[in-house]
Amino acid sequence: MTGGTLESRPFGSTGLSVTRLGFGAMEIRGERIWNGRPVRDEQASDILTAVLDTGITFLDTAGDYGRSEAYIGQFVADRREEYVIATKCGCSMVPAGDHDETPHSWDRDHLLRNIDDSLAKLATDHVDLLQLHNPSVELAEEHKLVDTLREIQASGKTRFIGASATSPHLATYVEWGVFDAFQIPYSALERQHENLITRAHEAGAGTIVRGGVARGEPGAGLGATDRWATWERAGLDDLLGEGESRTQWLLRFTLSHPGVDTVIVGTLNPAHLAENVKAARAGALPADVYAEAKRRLDAAGESPEG
Repeated sequence: MTGGTLESRPFGSTGLSVTRLGFGAMEIRGERIWNGRPVRDEQASDILTAVLDTGITFLDTAGDYGRSEAYIGQFVADRREEYVIATKCGCSMVPAGDHDETPHSWDRDHLLRNIDDSLAKLATDHVDLLQLHNPSVELAEEHKLVDTLREIQASGKTRFIGASATSPHLATYVEWGVFDAFQIPYSALERQHENLITRAHEAGAGTIVRGGVARGEPGAGLGATDRWATWERAGLDDLLGEGESRTQWLLRFTLSHPGVDTVIVGTLNPAHLAENVKAARAGALPADVYAEAKRRLDAAGESPEG
């Protein structure tokens, strides 16, 4: 893959450095989880190898992402020093006929089993970031989840602790000041958490954005038609650069947020990966385009909360 190197930046206050474009490994989960697409071993090997060959240094997965963790361990564990690996806990996969259900359990023993299972699949002795997988504040308090995360951290099985979270719980988690990083949904078409990302960043936490390209334009990607209707309402086609796709522009919009450390984008398609890398290398949108985009989105009813 040609072009310059991908931009990296400090990951919050952790001391880690991550590329601003990361890889969301949910896309290699297989068909048994959440109507995923079938994945052949060769496909998983090819995309993971291509991800690292482009210079991407941040991989995000979870214990309930089907075959994702095992594929990472099988195909790129020998390149472990090249990437920061983040996974999640509280997860489980339960066979249910032609698919697997993914209930969550928050007791201490379950989380301890989660990390051991993840490490075995990932073929490593530690992860860089272990995240709570979307529990409510009430569950986190009831089960003393932070205490368990700190216990796992003290054992050396994770370097840092975090939470994948959304409103209304995210604001409280930021206020607690105990998490090293947060994973947050955000894009031009889903601006709810825009200000909370700023608050998390200013508090010194690493910030991971998921959904930064809204799963790609319907037809070319897997994005939902109703969410992408916001694009039409805001008239964003006028703001595209020459030869720039909507998905590439959307990634650049997400990267324009000064509080975003890394944006995880998942794909099975090496051509889509190349497009994502090209957009990330182009970097943030011009300041006037970014400001105009937010103005149009506000007028179209897509604004951040708070």
